[in-house]
Amino acid sequence: MIDVQRLRVLRAVAEHGSFNRAATELRLTPSAVSQHIAALERSLGTEVVSRSTRGVALTPAGRIMVTAAESVTAELAHARQQIDRLETGRTQLTVATFSSGGRLLLPGALARLAADHPGTVVHVREAEPEDSLPLVRQGAVDLALAYAFDGPLPGWSGPRDRLTWRPLMEDPLHVVLPRRHPLAGRAELDLGELAAQPWVLGCLKTAGFLRRHAEQAGFDPDVRSTTTDYFFARSLVAAGLGISLIPSIALTPKVPGVRTVPLRPPAPTRHLGVATLRGRRHAQAQTLIEALREQADAVLNKPVPC
Repeated sequence: MIDVQRLRVLRAVAEHGSFNRAATELRLTPSAVSQHIAALERSLGTEVVSRSTRGVALTPAGRIMVTAAESVTAELAHARQQIDRLETGRTQLTVATFSSGGRLLLPGALARLAADHPGTVVHVREAEPEDSLPLVRQGAVDLALAYAFDGPLPGWSGPRDRLTWRPLMEDPLHVVLPRRHPLAGRAELDLGELAAQPWVLGCLKTAGFLRRHAEQAGFDPDVRSTTTDYFFARSLVAAGLGISLIPSIALTPKVPGVRTVPLRPPAPTRHLGVATLRGRRHAQAQTLIEALREQADAVLNKPVPC
C-alpha cells in the first residue's frame, strides 16, 4: 500500500527540486523528507528521484507517481467538498484568477452564478497561471481563470494533461505612450517603429514576451522600469518614463496623460481561458464558465480605450 503522505512529500520535492525547500514547505526536516522518499522507493522497488550535487530530479517512475499524487490529492479534496455539502447543505466553489482578468470578468460572472445558484459559497484566490493551474490539478480550486502568451499553458503536458482548457478570448497587447509622444497620434504601429524607445513593464513576465517579439522586429528593448501592476505602469508612462505594452483588458480604468495605440498584426496576444479538472462535473462551475464567456464576449464588443 502506497502511503498518501509520501506522495505528498514527493510532489513537494518535484515542485521545488530540493529536499531542503520541500522540507520548508511541509514544515519537516530535510532528513524526514529524505526518509519519506526512501520509504516510497522501497515500497515501489525503484527510485523516484535521482540525487546529485545540483539537487534532485524525478525519474520516469517519479513522474508517474507525481501524476498519481495529483490525482489522489484532487479526489480527496473532492470527497471533502461532498462531505461538507452533506453537512451544510451548501455547495462550495473555489476560483483562482489572475488580477486583471478577475477584475474585469469575474464580478459580472459571479452575479450570474448567485442568481442561478443561490446559496453557493464562493471563495476567490488571486494567483498567476503558473500557481493556479497546479491548484486545479490538486483539487485545491475548482477552476482557474488563466492566460498564456506564446506557446502552451504553464506546465501543460499535451492531450494527456489532466486539465481541460476552455478558451474565452484573445487579449491583444497595445502600446501605451505619453499623450504628447510623437507617435501617439498614429492609428496603429509596427513594433519595429518603437526600437529606440525606453520601456516600462507592467508585468515581469511581459519582459520575455516583449523581447521575443522585439527580436523578430530586429531590436533589443531598452527596459527602464519594471512593475507588477499595469495601472502603475501606465502611470509611469504618463510621467514620461517610457512606453509600455499592456493587454487590452488591463487598459481600464483610464489613466490621464496617456494614449493607447494598437499594433499591426501579428500583434503580441494573451490567450485567456478557464482551466478545470478533466472529467469533473460541477453545475456551479459550468454556470460560472458560461457567465465568464458572456463577460468576455461583452468585453470584445467594447472599443479599446484610447
